[in-house]
Amino acid sequence: MTTLVRDQEKVQPTSTPVREPRRRPSRRTVLLVGAGVFWILGFLILHGTSTLTLPASELTDLHRSLNQFNAWVAANRADNPVFLYVFTPLRAVVDNVANLFITLFAASSTGLRLPEIGWFGTVGLLGWIAFAVGNARVALLTVAVFTFFGFQGLFVEATYTFALVLTAVLLTLLVGIPLGILAGVSTRVATVITPVLDFMQTLPTFVYLAPLALIFLIGPASAVIATVIYAAPPVIRLTAHGIRSIPENTREASDSLGTTGLQRLLTLQLPMARRTVVMGINQSTMAALSMVTIAALIAAPGLGQVVVRALQSLDVGTAVNAGLSIVLLAIVLDRVTTAASRRAEPGAARNGRISRRNRYILLGVTLGLALVMVQLSRSSLWAAAFPKDFNIGPAIVQAVSSASQWMQNNLSLFTVSLRESITTGILNPFQSLLTDTPFYILVGVIALAAYALGGWKLAAVTTACLGVIIYLGLWSDSMVTLAGTLVATVLVMVLGVVFGVAMGRSQRVDQVLRPILDAGQTMPAFVYLVPFLGLFGATRFTAIIAGIIYAAPVAIKITADGIAAISPTVLEAAISSGSTPWQVITKVQLPMARKSLALAANQGLIYVLAMVVVGALVGAGGLGYDVVAGFVQSSLFGKGLAAGLAIVFLGILLDRMTQAAAAAPIRKIASAKTPST
Repeated sequence: MTTLVRDQEKVQPTSTPVREPRRRPSRRTVLLVGAGVFWILGFLILHGTSTLTLPASELTDLHRSLNQFNAWVAANRADNPVFLYVFTPLRAVVDNVANLFITLFAASSTGLRLPEIGWFGTVGLLGWIAFAVGNARVALLTVAVFTFFGFQGLFVEATYTFALVLTAVLLTLLVGIPLGILAGVSTRVATVITPVLDFMQTLPTFVYLAPLALIFLIGPASAVIATVIYAAPPVIRLTAHGIRSIPENTREASDSLGTTGLQRLLTLQLPMARRTVVMGINQSTMAALSMVTIAALIAAPGLGQVVVRALQSLDVGTAVNAGLSIVLLAIVLDRVTTAASRRAEPGAARNGRISRRNRYILLGVTLGLALVMVQLSRSSLWAAAFPKDFNIGPAIVQAVSSASQWMQNNLSLFTVSLRESITTGILNPFQSLLTDTPFYILVGVIALAAYALGGWKLAAVTTACLGVIIYLGLWSDSMVTLAGTLVATVLVMVLGVVFGVAMGRSQRVDQVLRPILDAGQTMPAFVYLVPFLGLFGATRFTAIIAGIIYAAPVAIKITADGIAAISPTVLEAAISSGSTPWQVITKVQLPMARKSLALAANQGLIYVLAMVVVGALVGAGGLGYDVVAGFVQSSLFGKGLAAGLAIVFLGILLDRMTQAAAAAPIRKIASAKTPST
C-alpha cells in the first residue's frame, strides 16, 4: 500500500508548464535575412555610386553595333543567301496566306476598300461556321458581335484582326499539332521540346517583335510569324498531354489486337485525345488574338492599330471603343472554340437536343442561307460595305470621352490620392532602393537569395542573367522595370490570397468568382490599359494597376485550387482541436498551400512583367520604353533590341527563382493550437 501511494505521487501532474522547444530558423531563412541586411547596409553606405545609369538618348558601343547590324541587314537583304533562299520565301508564303484572308474578309489587294465578301456575307458565313462547329447559341453570338462591329464603325478593322488571327491559328495548328503528337508518342521528343516551350511561354510578348521585324520587316508577315511563335506552345502541350493521358490498359488492349503504332495513333490515341486537342486550339486562338493586337507596334493592321494610336494621343474614347471590339472578338473566339471542344467530347452527338439527321438538314438549310448572304454581299453595295448611316461609333467615343472627363474632374481626389500615395509611399522608395544600390552589391544579394532558394546552380543562372543585363548596358532601366514588377506582384498576391482563400473555403464564392476570372483571362493585354488610362492618366501607376488586374485572375485561381485541395481530414482535426477560422487559415491552410502560393507568385510575376512592359505605351518607362522607342526611331533600334533581350533574361531570372521557391519541400505543419501543458 505504501508503495502504491508512493507511485501515485510520482505520476501527479506537475504545476510547472512544459515549454515548447524554440524552433531554430532554417538555413534558408538565415541566408535570406543575411541577403536583406547586406542589401540595406550596402544601400545606406554606398547609395548613388556604381549605378550604371544610362540616359535615354545615350547609346553604348553594343547598341551602336546593333544599329550597324540593322543597317547591314537592310543593305544586304536582297543579296544575302540566307535572306534570299530562307527568310524572304518564308515571308512571301506567310504574306500570301495572310493576304488571302485579308482580301476575303477585310479589303481587296488591288487597293479597293471592298473585300471579296462584304460585311453581310461575312456575318452569315461566320455565323454558319460557328453553328457547324459549336451550336446555335454561339452562332447567334457571332452574328450579333460582328454586326455590332459595323455599328461601332470598326467592321473593317475587326475583320483585319480576324483575318490575321485566322492565318496565325491555321499556321500554328499546321506546326503545333504534329509536334504535339511527336511529343505525345515519344518521351525523347518531349524531353527535348519541353524546355523550349517553357522558354517560349516565359517571354513577354514584346520581345518577339524587334528581332522578327529585323528579319522579316514590319507588316502582316512579321506579325503572323510572331503570333505563331507565341501561340504554338499551348496546342503542342495539350496535344501531347491528351495522347499521354490515355489509360494504359486501353493501350494494352489495342496492342493485344496486333495494331501497329500508326494504327494505334489514328484509331485510338487521336480520337480519345480529341477534346484535349480542341482545348489546345482554344488556348492558342486566345494567345493569337492577344499577340495580333500587340503586333500593331510593327504595323500589323486591325484593331490594335486603333488602340495604339489612341493610347499615344491619350484619346480614351477611341481606345475604349476599339478595346470593346477586341473584348467582344475575344469572347466570340473563346465561346466558339469552347463549344467546339464540348462537341468533341465522346457521346456529345448522342446527347444533343436534336437528332443527327435533323442537324444535318439544319446545317444544309443554314448553309444555303449563308451562301445567299455571301452572294448579296458581292452584288449589292448595301451588303458589301456597312451602311454609314448606322455608324454609332462617334457617339460611343463622345460618350466615353465625356464620362472620362467627368471622372477626372469629380473623382480626382480619390484617383490622384491613390496614385500619389502608392507612387510616393511604395513605388518610388523601392525603385530608389534598386536603382541607387551599387550594381555589384545587388548582384551579390540576388545571387545569395538564389543560392538560398535553389543552391549553386540557381545562383550561377541568376548571376549569368544579371551579367548579360549589365553587358547589354541597361542595368538601371532593368531595375526600374523590376521595381514595378515586384510591387505589382506583391499586390497581386494580396488579392490572390484574399480572394483565393475565400474561393477555396466556399464553393458558393467559387461559383460566383470563377466565371469572372475565366473571362478576365481571355482578354488581350492591351485592353487592360484602356480604362485605367482615363482614371489615372499616362503614368507608370496606370501600367502597374493594369498589370495587377491582368495578373490577378491566374493568381487567385491557383491559390483557390491549392486551398481547396487540402484534405478535409486535416481541417476537421484542426477545428476539433478548438482552432478559430483565422487560426485554421493562417496556421493550416496557407502553410499547406505554400507550393500553390509560390506557383501563383511565379505566374503573377510573368503576367505582370508582360503588362509592365506593354505599359510603356502609357508612360511606364524602363525597358518597355526602350523597346517602343526602338520601333519608332531607327537610331534607337539597337537599344530597343538590347532592351528586348534584357526583358528575356529578367523574365528567366524571376521565373527560375520563383520556380525554385515553389519546388522547395514543405515543412511539417504543427498543430494549429498547441496545448498549454
